[in-house]
Amino acid sequence: MHIQKNISLKPYNTFGIDVLAKQFVSINSINELIDVLKSENHQSKFILGGGSNMLLTQDIDALVLHLNLKGISIISKSENTVLVKASAGENWHNFVLWCIDNDFGGVENLSLIPGNVGTAPIQNIGAYGVELKDVFDSCEALHISSGTIRTFNHQDCQFDYRNSVFKNEKKGEFIILNVTFKLTTKNHQIKTDYGAIASELKQKNIKKPTIKDVSKVVIAIRSSKLPDPKKIGNSGSFFKNPVISIKHYSALKQNFPDMPSYSVSENLVKVPAGWLIEHAGFKGKTFGNYGVHKNQALVLVNYGNANGIDIKNLAQLIQKTIVRIFNIELEVEVNII
Repeated sequence: MHIQKNISLKPYNTFGIDVLAKQFVSINSINELIDVLKSENHQSKFILGGGSNMLLTQDIDALVLHLNLKGISIISKSENTVLVKASAGENWHNFVLWCIDNDFGGVENLSLIPGNVGTAPIQNIGAYGVELKDVFDSCEALHISSGTIRTFNHQDCQFDYRNSVFKNEKKGEFIILNVTFKLTTKNHQIKTDYGAIASELKQKNIKKPTIKDVSKVVIAIRSSKLPDPKKIGNSGSFFKNPVISIKHYSALKQNFPDMPSYSVSENLVKVPAGWLIEHAGFKGKTFGNYGVHKNQALVLVNYGNANGIDIKNLAQLIQKTIVRIFNIELEVEVNII
């Protein structure tokens, strides 16, 4: 285990923000992680996974622990389902492809989401009508202060829209080590009724899609709308889709008759944040070396060497503008550090 000093974190965050870690270490095993956390030589520690859901606005004056825990294994298998455990450092999309190669269904709609397995439950990642909670069985997490390992079941995690207990009550207390998923081995529940999946399948004349078909279509859709972080720095969706009352939505429809929505409950609807941002005039807008992506207004981008403060200020400008025009408060999905 080698601790490095003054390491650029640009390769370790998908926004490509160039800030320095005062000290940096790659963690390749649970024992290494426990040893580092016990060390009194480094009082301040910063946990870094896939770096896909963060905006770094300053140097990190701490020991950065880069979680590089690897491994995927089948825990148990029955006639219709399988339990698969994946370590926190596994790339999420690679894990999805592994599942599809093994004909394990449930995560195909979540293809091409950036980041690692370990951060997926924290955010309750979701796309195209599926959320992590739909396939989650349990996870093991290390309690930072005591060094003990605890298993969290579905109920323990308190999943909500892009939310979990790890973002609220237990924030900063645990490091997720691995996640166990409950997936299907046959009679897969194919979900094609969200977004453009159905129309893309129809265009390809696929009438009985497999999980592989769905994954390929999702990858194609996401690739057409979202920039590749390896080419243009970004963190995917920067804002959550806001949930508002039907009364509020009905009032807005009088001025914005084409405003879309998705039913949440009898009294609530979800409005696409991307639509709001686009209609506020920000889609494709550039501010020097950063801006809003031309194909997806939900995505803020770093065109090269932008700093986190600039992108944070842009996010705040968007939030203020959306409140002024629509009286809707946009909540940031990305962790700003």
